[in-house]
Amino acid sequence: MPDPDKSRWRAICRSIREARGGPRLVARYLAGHGLPLSAACWPQFAGLAWSDAGIEVEAHAALGSDLVGITGCFCALAETGTLMLCSGPGTPAVTSLLPETHIAVVPVGRIVAGMEEAWDLARSELGELPRAVNFVSGPSRTGDIEQTIVLGAHGPYRVHVIVVRDQ
Repeated sequence: MPDPDKSRWRAICRSIREARGGPRLVARYLAGHGLPLSAACWPQFAGLAWSDAGIEVEAHAALGSDLVGITGCFCALAETGTLMLCSGPGTPAVTSLLPETHIAVVPVGRIVAGMEEAWDLARSELGELPRAVNFVSGPSRTGDIEQTIVLGAHGPYRVHVIVVRDQ
């Protein structure tokens, strides 16, 4: 019988050796969930071989018509499984917030222990804090109306994390 924690982990996170393996993994994830094979991405991912994997990916801030957004993250917090995203010209916050599906690429070297270490890293590397810092711990959910949980009310329905081991 599979370990339930391990199978849940696989549903939301995969790891790859190098970023160049990302397009094939993203294509399998999208196809497996019946999602469109197109996405908006942060500019840093534009050079990957998306078309070879059968995905149409454009580097731009997500628009209302983009159902998938591919981003990196400033760092990830191991303690809570949270992504820390810092906005900037090449890292528009909207790409993680507007699409129904958010796919985040996380280099293993950017995983820190917890919140304190994340803020220490931000202060040491960024100097000045960005206009927005977003913490993503999973799909958007709310229970505001009649105490009924609703997914995707204030952000994506799905969050998928790809951990890159050799970066």
